[in-house]
Amino acid sequence: MKKIVVIGEILVEIMADTPGDGFREPIPLTGPFPSGAPAIFAGQAARLGQPVAIVSAVGDDDFGRVNTDRLARDGVDISAIAVDPDRPTGTAFVRYRPDGGRDFVFNIRHAACGRIPMSDAVRKVLDAAEHLHVMGSSLSSPELIALNLETAAAVRGRGGTVSFDPNLRPEILDAPGLRDAMERVLALTDLYLPSGDELTLLTRAQHPEDAVRELLADGIRTVVHKQGAAGARHHDTGGSLWCPAFPVDEIDPTGAGDCFGATFAALWLRGAAPAEALALAAAAGAMAVTRRGPMEGVSDLASLHALAGPHRGAS
Repeated sequence: MKKIVVIGEILVEIMADTPGDGFREPIPLTGPFPSGAPAIFAGQAARLGQPVAIVSAVGDDDFGRVNTDRLARDGVDISAIAVDPDRPTGTAFVRYRPDGGRDFVFNIRHAACGRIPMSDAVRKVLDAAEHLHVMGSSLSSPELIALNLETAAAVRGRGGTVSFDPNLRPEILDAPGLRDAMERVLALTDLYLPSGDELTLLTRAQHPEDAVRELLADGIRTVVHKQGAAGARHHDTGGSLWCPAFPVDEIDPTGAGDCFGATFAALWLRGAAPAEALALAAAAGAMAVTRRGPMEGVSDLASLHALAGPHRGAS
C-alpha cells in the first residue's frame, strides 16, 4: 500500500467540563487528549492498516509523550517527529458554548510544532512519501507552507498524489499569505476534501455545482464535500454520489472531519469503489463523534464495515 505523509501540528487538547462562553473564569477541565488535525488524520489512517508517517515536533514534556505514545500505539511512523528542548508541545483549550459552538485558545505557532527542523529522519520520510495529505490548519507559518509545497511538488513529480483538506480555523483565516498558499496547494491537489462553505472558498464560482465543475476542470480528480449531518457528496468526471450521515449520539465532534478524510483517502489510494469509500468514510466520521477527545473515536476497518452494514452504498 502507498505510504502517506502528513506535515503539521501535534498538540494536546484540554476540554472544559461545562458549557459556557470562553475561559475568563476558573472552570473544571479534562485532558490532556492527544490532538492536532494531522495527528488525528494519521492515527485514523494507521488504524486502517495504511502506512502513514507524520512530520512534526513536540516539546520534551509529558504533553509530547502523550502524543507520541498514542501515535505509535495506533501504528503511525513517528520517526520524523522532532523533540524540541526549548519549546513546549502545542496546546488547544476548548469550551463548548450553549449554542453548540466552540471557543478555543491555541498555542501552535510558538510551540514546538511551529517550527519543524529538517533532519535526516525527516528527509527520509519525505523522500519515501507516495501520497501527501495537506491540512489548511498546518499552513500556519512561512516555513510550514514552504515545506508542504515543496513536498507536494516532489511527490507529484515522482508520480505520487496529493490530498488537501482546507480545515480552516478562524484563528488563521487572516494570516498573511494564507490564501495564496492554499491556492498553490490546490493547484497540486488530486483529492480535495472541503467541508461546508469551504467548497467555494478557493473557486471563482460561488454556486456549489459550478464550483465543483470548476475544480474538476482545473485538474482535481476527486472532490468530496463533507456536510456534517447532511452527509457527504463525491464528485469526479464520472458523476456524483451522495451518502447520508449515520445517526449517532454526538458527544464531541472534534476530529470527525479528519477521521472522515483519512478513511476516504486511504480507500481512494487502494482503488476502492467511490460508493464504498464514501460510506466507510461517513462511518468513520460518525464513530469519531461518539467519544470525548479528538483521537478517542478512531476506528479500524472492521468496525467501520460493521457500522456501515447494508448502508455501504451511496446514491
